Amino acid sequence: MKRLLLITLVLLVAVPALAQQMPRFPDLDQTRRAAIIDSLTAALDTVYVFPDVATEMVTDVRQKLAAGEYDDITDIMAFTDQITEDFQAISHDLHLGVRVRPPFDPMEAEDPELAMQRERERNQYNNYNFQEAKRLPGNVGYLRFDGFSGDPESGATAVAAMNFLAHSDALIIDLRYNGGGSPSMIQLLTSYLLHGPTHLNSFYVRATDDMKQFWSLPYVPGPSMADIPVYVLTSGNTFSAAEEFTYNLKNLERATIVGETTGGGAHPIDRHWFTFPEYVVTMSLPFGRAVNPITGTNWEGTGIEPHLACKSDLARDTAYLDALETLENESDDPMRKQMLAWARTGLANELEPVSLSKGELKKYEGDFGPRHISREGDVLFYQRDGREKMRLIPMGDDTFRIANLDFFRIRFEHDEKGKIMRLVGTYDNGRVDGNDRDK
Repeated sequence: MKRLLLITLVLLVAVPALAQQMPRFPDLDQTRRAAIIDSLTAALDTVYVFPDVATEMVTDVRQKLAAGEYDDITDIMAFTDQITEDFQAISHDLHLGVRVRPPFDPMEAEDPELAMQRERERNQYNNYNFQEAKRLPGNVGYLRFDGFSGDPESGATAVAAMNFLAHSDALIIDLRYNGGGSPSMIQLLTSYLLHGPTHLNSFYVRATDDMKQFWSLPYVPGPSMADIPVYVLTSGNTFSAAEEFTYNLKNLERATIVGETTGGGAHPIDRHWFTFPEYVVTMSLPFGRAVNPITGTNWEGTGIEPHLACKSDLARDTAYLDALETLENESDDPMRKQMLAWARTGLANELEPVSLSKGELKKYEGDFGPRHISREGDVLFYQRDGREKMRLIPMGDDTFRIANLDFFRIRFEHDEKGKIMRLVGTYDNGRVDGNDRDK
């Protein structure tokens, strides 16, 4: 079955202790196949965002049922996969699909409070989808989250992440693994990036024939980041609410999009889906469509093209390098420019490593006062008296950076014959110190 990701994502990754095995379902017969199609097509006719497309899908699957095209399908999962394929062949709507109903604990079905508690536990276990928040060299913030949680308790985690990054000079938001989620989380996170309330998006709802608007919030806890460069990382797996977040910022000209064109799903569905328990089937059924206030349309079926196109696995480094170059070019502070150039050259070295032979490395071995350079195979190590031994990474021009130590590098000086005579320690703030080679 094609990807079924939703605008209000329900993450089904369970706490290990709560995980269950998929039960075996009985084989389908003609009566049961017909009953399932009756239920699905009735829901399509009533709810699907485009009535004319719904009519076309209903006609198609009913004709196929009558023609016996489903007669050989007795496995429920194969049947739901085929129905999904048939629906999407007409609608091209990646939010629309059918699948076997997820197994639930019978106790949860009887006790809604227990079901809610289990969902809260799952959300807490997954940290409300927030995976990483850190400060990169050059004071560039990085935030990765893999879903826009709609859990009422998720706001505190989002606020904590944004406040941790509040003093960054640029911000990279990683949505390469983000399949969607709640518009309320979009509102909260976007509000940190804008000046004052801003119309972000609207949803047209077929049932009520009206538009529901979503605006950024007038207040968020903590400092605003409305004046710093923002980058959004995307991939083909960026979908649904993650696309809305991206589309909003792109059209507001508030972010640079880096990576791959996104998945192309702009139709909201109900977070509880349409469930037919008597047939162990559930349907993801879009009831509306996104309408951007600037473009008057959305990204359905097309996805969102990035400003800086690259393979998704290169997106973070591409955005990071662009952020460092942008900040360096805009800074008037010599010290700040020095530190940004330091971070930029370090990243450039990571992207294009320098390789030295064992013979080339050997000339650097020796003692330089309290500093010692040793070699193990084709790797050099730096050690100061009584301290940890650290791996040296060549940068070219007799310069090395230190693995896992961003603020310090080593440069070797040589005489006119090329013999290494001195080791100079250099720091990201411009400070230097050095020691002559021991006789």
